[in-house]
Amino acid sequence: MKNMLFILNPSAGRKHIKSKLFDIVDIFVKGGYNVKVYPTQSKGDARRVVSEEGWVNDLIVCAGGDGTLDEVVSGCVECGCDTPIGYIPCGTTNDFARSLGIPKDHIRAAKRIVKYEPKPIDIGSFNGDSFVYVAAFGAFTEVTYTTPQEYKNYFGHMAYVLEGIKSVPNLTPHHMKIEHDGNVVEDDFILGMVTNSLTVGGFTSPNAKLAKFDDGLFEALLVKYPTNPLDFQATVTSYFMGEFNPDYMYQFKAKHVVIESPEAVMWTLDGEFGGSVTYAEIMNMQHAVNIIKK
Repeated sequence: MKNMLFILNPSAGRKHIKSKLFDIVDIFVKGGYNVKVYPTQSKGDARRVVSEEGWVNDLIVCAGGDGTLDEVVSGCVECGCDTPIGYIPCGTTNDFARSLGIPKDHIRAAKRIVKYEPKPIDIGSFNGDSFVYVAAFGAFTEVTYTTPQEYKNYFGHMAYVLEGIKSVPNLTPHHMKIEHDGNVVEDDFILGMVTNSLTVGGFTSPNAKLAKFDDGLFEALLVKYPTNPLDFQATVTSYFMGEFNPDYMYQFKAKHVVIESPEAVMWTLDGEFGGSVTYAEIMNMQHAVNIIKK
């Protein structure tokens, strides 16, 4: 039998994974795996366990939200192991699972893990730290890590919407210079993101039509600072409708992006706080991990 490291975040989403745990493990055992179950205890736990034990297993399964998946992938990169990853989405938005077509039903997701083969996907490097599907700054991006977990558990995705509305009066522009694969853009922005996903924060991304998960390129979107209320309304409407509007946005694909700002800007990596920096170097690491998807 093969060995599986099954890492689960018992606090993810609305904690429904707990009631399905026996059935999920039974599916994995019937699929030919010796299963070691590890419930995470605190932030960074998944990354540490994968770094220590990932390479001695035939498969790593992550049950949690996008942040837990980020930790598992980061652990694999850190220890240099190429162990395939299976994913059971249990978070509030599960952006990357939706992009890969992984069902949110825990039992269906578990059955797919033992049925399908892993395929390579790209991940990113942000100043040397890895991320799976999004590095972002500016408007609304901080709500994913500032929203209390109990609000997420009770309200689900609506918790993000409510926190986002509260942050509107505090939106500020960031003057930035962006270099990408030999090109330069400089302007004032309220939002920017480098993505490898169809959705971000539960909303369809304006980058969705360009997205490919294994082409060695990221999709970038930069939203310009609106100078009047009408432009602000048009900008926000376009973004939340998942539409690219060239009057208010820049969009491009790139392997290498460098973003500089005169003042430190807070970044979000896969829904978690990624630091406050004046210099961000983002690289696409093509086919860096293998993940099971149809």
